[in-house]
Amino acid sequence: MTRALTLIAMLALLGACAQVEGIFQPVPEPATEPPPATTETAPEDEDATTLAPATGDLGLTVASLGTATEPGLWLKTPLVDAPGRGRVTYSANGRTVEVALIPLDAPRGAGSRLSLAAFQALGAPLTGLPEVRVTGLGG
Repeated sequence: MTRALTLIAMLALLGACAQVEGIFQPVPEPATEPPPATTETAPEDEDATTLAPATGDLGLTVASLGTATEPGLWLKTPLVDAPGRGRVTYSANGRTVEVALIPLDAPRGAGSRLSLAAFQALGAPLTGLPEVRVTGLGG
């Protein structure tokens, strides 16, 4: 019975020690000096680096069919650096359609991707690679 009481007392003391752990830790002193200056530069303000949508004649591009499940009238093209509005003209029949111009990360002569709806509006063959003229209309 004495062993049982000793064991219970030791467990109670250990539990108490666990609850008071950290009471006697030293208190950190408040900082008296400002933190040292860093040499890192802050990231540039996004508004300062925003590119304006393109305007005017942007040139000719070969258009392939873009993702058919992506709705809307759009042209993903390396001819623009910022999203904007534009016009695409298919010279084979003279039809023109207004589209959203979306930058495409590719070399300028790599061609563009035209939406299914734009292909249909232009009357261009879905299995072809029509050459179209792109005009930027700004934002």
